[in-house]
Amino acid sequence: MDHEAIGAETEAVPDVNLAQMAAGEEMSVQHFHIEPGATVPAHDHHYEQAGFIYQGELTFLLADSEVIVSAGESYVLAGDERHGAENRGDVPVHGVDIFAPPRTDPDWADD
Repeated sequence: MDHEAIGAETEAVPDVNLAQMAAGEEMSVQHFHIEPGATVPAHDHHYEQAGFIYQGELTFLLADSEVIVSAGESYVLAGDERHGAENRGDVPVHGVDIFAPPRTDPDWADD
């Protein structure tokens, strides 16, 4: 069994921070926090993405809808599904994302 501490945070875009928690051959786990008013720009990737919000509320911007995910709720995004997100609340959003296959960097920051 491999055991890892949360890695160093990277500011992927302004006020959106990611930290690698663990990565294996088939998946990776990242922690994120998104400050109030911050936006994750629209992007897509081949990774399937599942996540869990444990603080705050995040609004996902999908091709033809918006979905609000609150603390205690989870979500799944299919590979190649275009999406962005906004923290429209007053507190930072904290959560965990799982990517399959593993994603080890925020490649969408360059889109």
